[in-house]
Amino acid sequence: VMYQNGEGVARDDKAAAEWFRKAAEQGDVMAQNNLGVMYDKGEGVAQDDKAAAKWYQKAAEQGHAGAQYNLGGVYDKGEGVTQDDKAAAEWYQKAAVRGDTSARYNLGW
Repeated sequence: VMYQNGEGVARDDKAAAEWFRKAAEQGDVMAQNNLGVMYDKGEGVAQDDKAAAKWYQKAAEQGHAGAQYNLGGVYDKGEGVTQDDKAAAEWYQKAAVRGDTSARYNLGW
């Protein structure tokens, strides 16, 4: 996160992605979601919708509300996965139950 935000070091998205990957591969849920965001936006890595979806899925399955919302979004838009309204709603609902206000908005809660 320090490389991503330039806190105490020069901002370096590539280094941030490398550190997030190391932690994500060891199961760190925050790093998995953050790496998904980096792939989603093409920050520090080549933009890759499939890789973003993969990392969001790993974090979402561990109960990370932000990743659940992000995964709902990729299913909603069909980015990196086959577009699937039912899957989008299921992931938005999981995020909403965990308090994600954007997911609640998308569901009309």
